Amino acid sequence: MSLTIAQIRQHLSHLANAQTSHKDQVDKYRSLLNNVLSNTGDNIIEALKVFVEAIVNENVSLVISRQILSDVSTQLLPDLPDAQSKLLAHFTLEKIQPRVISFEEQVANVRQHLASIYERENNWKEAASVLVGIPLETGQKKYTVDYKLETYMKIARLYLEDDDPMLAESFINRASLLQTESKNEKLQICYKVCYARVLDYRRKFIEAAQRYNELSYRSIISEEERMAALKNALICTVLASAGQQRSRMLATLFKDERCQSLPEFSILEKMYLDRIIRPNEIAQLDAMLQPHQKAKTVDGSTILNRAIIEHNLLSASKLYKNMKIVELGRLLGIEPIKAEKIAGQMISEGRMEGSIDQVESYVHFKSQKLLPTWDKKIESLCYHVNHIIELMSADPKVREWMNKHLDDQMTL
Repeated sequence: MSLTIAQIRQHLSHLANAQTSHKDQVDKYRSLLNNVLSNTGDNIIEALKVFVEAIVNENVSLVISRQILSDVSTQLLPDLPDAQSKLLAHFTLEKIQPRVISFEEQVANVRQHLASIYERENNWKEAASVLVGIPLETGQKKYTVDYKLETYMKIARLYLEDDDPMLAESFINRASLLQTESKNEKLQICYKVCYARVLDYRRKFIEAAQRYNELSYRSIISEEERMAALKNALICTVLASAGQQRSRMLATLFKDERCQSLPEFSILEKMYLDRIIRPNEIAQLDAMLQPHQKAKTVDGSTILNRAIIEHNLLSASKLYKNMKIVELGRLLGIEPIKAEKIAGQMISEGRMEGSIDQVESYVHFKSQKLLPTWDKKIESLCYHVNHIIELMSADPKVREWMNKHLDDQMTL
């Protein structure tokens, strides 16, 4: 026999006025809830709304209402279809709001479940907004460090999925204050992954590369995940602005034997060896970039193209003493005025040494003095070899043997 809304209200009114123990009342409320679920048919959501509204009423003891609402949030809502569960969850939050301080744990459970529904629907922004409503720091309930850390990271991840790295960074920064207090190694790894992704989305590529590279050595994650982290480190390093920091990261990755198995290794090798990279050589790498890494910069070029231009400019500075700006633009595959602007920016930021003569339209590169240093090392080596030969020649037998072999070589 199906229950009508009027009958449910009558049962609830009777229970609210009953003078029995809390345990008996909790059992009776649970029994009524089971009847509502079994005997209301198509009116189940309206019936459940009536039940929830009665439970949160001030006439019902908090001891009882908290237990029943916990059942609703952890058992009932997950068992309902998403569409119905979402309606009931929003209604529950609305009715609890005036007494939210009294039901913080139940509200948190409802919001976590509601966020999961929105996440399944790919509604990332709404899912994040629902979780933000949990008073992790301002409420009376004391949440564990792990719970707060996990929730902040989830919010950050959802904002990343919604392409909002600014908000994601604000929540990962809150997680940063907690991750040192957590003893859960799995959560700490999740934090490092999330933080690396935030830096990646915020175009802080060198910092992201360092984080990804660190993750690639963590034995707690699988080999496949470690290689994925290494690949991300390589890509972020390639996308980073040319300069000393990137050069150090390039050296670190180039010396890592694992990188040789990655398809992007050829680009890494050319960058490490300061070779000029042609546009047709980056097509494969461009196809591997994530959508946020394909964004355009202020001057209209993509992040990858800008990084390659800066790399080629830095490589040219080590090959030439100076170049006409027109020739530099031709080498870089861009307009001369754009080449001059990029060179000026790199020089002013200290990422490249040199100067620009706008009158003569020349870019002068400051000598890196690599060859003189190398020559001095060779000269030092030759000096030590000669000194050893002189010491050996002091022995008559050794001198005789050396002269004999020297004569034999001259004869050949």
